[in-house]
Amino acid sequence: MRKLITALLLTGTSLANFPATAEEHPVVSGPPTSAQLVAEITDADRKLFDAVFNNCDLEASQGLVTDDFEFYHDKWGKNADSGAEFLSSVADMCKGRQNGRNVKARRKLVAGSVEIYPLKNFGAIQIGIHKFYGLPQGKEPVLRESGRFTHVWQKVDGQWKLARVLSYDHKPAD
Repeated sequence: MRKLITALLLTGTSLANFPATAEEHPVVSGPPTSAQLVAEITDADRKLFDAVFNNCDLEASQGLVTDDFEFYHDKWGKNADSGAEFLSSVADMCKGRQNGRNVKARRKLVAGSVEIYPLKNFGAIQIGIHKFYGLPQGKEPVLRESGRFTHVWQKVDGQWKLARVLSYDHKPAD
């Protein structure tokens, strides 16, 4: 390459006379986030966490995650390799709550922390912060911890399903 440039300079030939060797790729913005997408993902998020975490409604949990669902958690590593494995762990968590082995709890989104971005021809990314409250019987809810999340949602046959979860930066309540 150095020899070519030296030869061009010595002969007075301009590089502008040679065609570009790299294909041109215009830089464009990703798809914009619409109010409809925000409303749909917000609703899907609420349905999922109400069914799975807040209410232990195993029947309502069916069909809310993809078959190839994956869940990664900073404290526990890879939690699930499939929707069926995840729903089985939900059933176990709920049984643990009934027999006192697990803390009854509620998840709440931190207002203003959620961002949603479309994924063209697939779905959407949702990021944010959520807090988890323990629900001691007969007492006020107790903030236990907060954490960040990144969710990948997929629209399957017109229905939003959670496909991937990254749950991280968990911190105990002060």
